[in-house]
Amino acid sequence: MRRRARAPAGPAAAAGFTLLEVLVALAIVALALGAGLRAAGVLTDNAARLGEVIAAQWCADNQLTALRLARTFPGVGDAGFSCDELGRRYEGTLVTRPTPNPSFRRVDAVMRDAQGHTLVTLSTVLTNQ
Repeated sequence: MRRRARAPAGPAAAAGFTLLEVLVALAIVALALGAGLRAAGVLTDNAARLGEVIAAQWCADNQLTALRLARTFPGVGDAGFSCDELGRRYEGTLVTRPTPNPSFRRVDAVMRDAQGHTLVTLSTVLTNQ
């Protein structure tokens, strides 16, 4: 006949977790939550930055399109401009440079943020027609 093993009687027989096991589990959960909060914050910052860059790109594209529609051959040099997009004011510079072919001009629309960092640069080539 086989004998069954008996569970010891008394306080040692109580099932559950030790204080150390609970503290380790809480530390792991706290680290995971902290990493999740940090990742959510970074995603929020990136979304705001992307919105700012897209609005600046619209401003630059509008300026270059206006130049194309004007059908005038721009002179070489720099010209400042500003526009409002999505409730924000953007400052930009149209940088016009000659090309090896005198019938063309390269125009760059450079958009900067309030601190002077370049957000976006769009380029086009205009012809003398």
